Parts: sequence; structure tokens; C-alpha cells
Amino acid sequence: MITIDKLCYQSKLRYENAGEKFAFSVITLCICVVSRSIEVSCIVLAASGILTVWKGGVPLWRYIRFLTLPLAFLFVSTIAIMFNIKKAPLDLFAVPIGSWYLTASTDSFFYAVQLILTALGAVSCLYFLAFTTPVPDILTVLRRIHCPGLLIELMLLIYRFIFILLETASAISTAQNCRLGNKDYRTSMRSFGLLGSILMIRAVSRSNKLYDAMEARCYDGQIRVLSENRPPRKKIIAEIVLFDAALLLFAIWRKFFV
Repeated sequence: MITIDKLCYQSKLRYENAGEKFAFSVITLCICVVSRSIEVSCIVLAASGILTVWKGGVPLWRYIRFLTLPLAFLFVSTIAIMFNIKKAPLDLFAVPIGSWYLTASTDSFFYAVQLILTALGAVSCLYFLAFTTPVPDILTVLRRIHCPGLLIELMLLIYRFIFILLETASAISTAQNCRLGNKDYRTSMRSFGLLGSILMIRAVSRSNKLYDAMEARCYDGQIRVLSENRPPRKKIIAEIVLFDAALLLFAIWRKFFV
């Protein structure tokens, strides 16, 4: 089982209404991305983290570990924004390289920090949804808001096949290790190529068998899945509305009046 999926089913917020969690995540994410404010991003990051770790019961070290994954990509992608090679030094710092300077300006530094925090705030909203709401419940919410049925079914099938492919890949990798298929770099590369080709063949075979099984059970173009969650509560809805309204007003104030 995938770690995120396992933590999701163990979450204390597992049986809370999926629509409430979906609405909070999506609305807060949109405000965070549109505002492009460092302060708003920090508020969103803190609120989502507290709800995920304190309310949801996700271990803090695991949550931080998952946040470091996008953080590494963000640092790499913002290097080009922050650092410049110019003949004239900029105001933040400058390192001479011959007749040129590796330099950065204060504006580019704060712009890079703004991008990193905005992206982390958006990711924290998605993590809150992923760590507290199972995929079938999310698909139920998408169906209720009239998301295209084809898209929902593709998401469900892809989600199902992730586990099948991981299980198959793990079994093949274990068999290769038992036969010393990874004893050196050359055999490891050969084993990896064989694993990919076999995995592709078995994935196609299993998808055909799955479709035959669905047809045998009178598949009519719609996959119906039972969802488990509580009805919405007025108190929670009011708290979501108040938080997002306050966040939106704060973002407008920071953008136009400061």
C-alpha cells in the first residue's frame, strides 16, 4: 500500500465529510496561488500543516519529509531566477568570476522566496486532502459537482492500477534479486530493462482481463463505488467560510493597500 494512502485511511479526519475537506483545500489553494503573497502562503502552510498533523494525526516527521520532496525541486527551479551572471554587480551580493559576476538582486531573491512559499502553500493544501480523504471519496465529490464521468473513471482505473503495477514490480524485483540480477551496474541495467518490458506486457494483459471482467458484470459505462463519510456539519462549513473569507480579505488588503 502507498504510504500516503495508508496514512489517509489511518487519519483521524478519515470519516469527516469529503465535500468539506475538498472545498477547504481547493478554495484555500486558489487564494494562495492567486494572491502570490508571502504572508498568505505562510498562513496557508501553517493552517494546512496544523490540520494535517494535529487534527489528522499524521506524524510530523513524515509530513515534513513529504514537504521536502517538492522543496528540492523548487530550490533547483528558482536558482535561475535568483542568480544572474552579469558584468555589473547587483545589490544583494556579487561573486567575481573573471570579468563577470555571479550576482543576485534583492528583488529577485524575494521573488524566488515568494514562488517557493506559494508553491509550498498550494502543495500543503493538496497534502491535507490526500492525507485525510481516500480517493473513492474524492471521486464521489467530483461526481457530485458534475465533473465529466470519463475523467472520473480514468482516475479510478489509474488509481487501481498503481497498486497492481507496484505489486507486480515488487515481485519481479524480488525474483531478480534472488537470481543475483543486481550484483553489478551492468546486470542492474539489464534487469531494469527486463523489468520495464515485462511490466508493460503484464499491465496490458491485466487491463484486458479487467475489461473482460467488467463486461461480464454488465458494465454500462459507469463504475459505482461506495463512499464512507459523515453528512456535512454547519459548524465546519461556517469555519471554512470564515477562514477563507478572512484569508481572501487579508490577501486583497496586502495586494492593494500595503
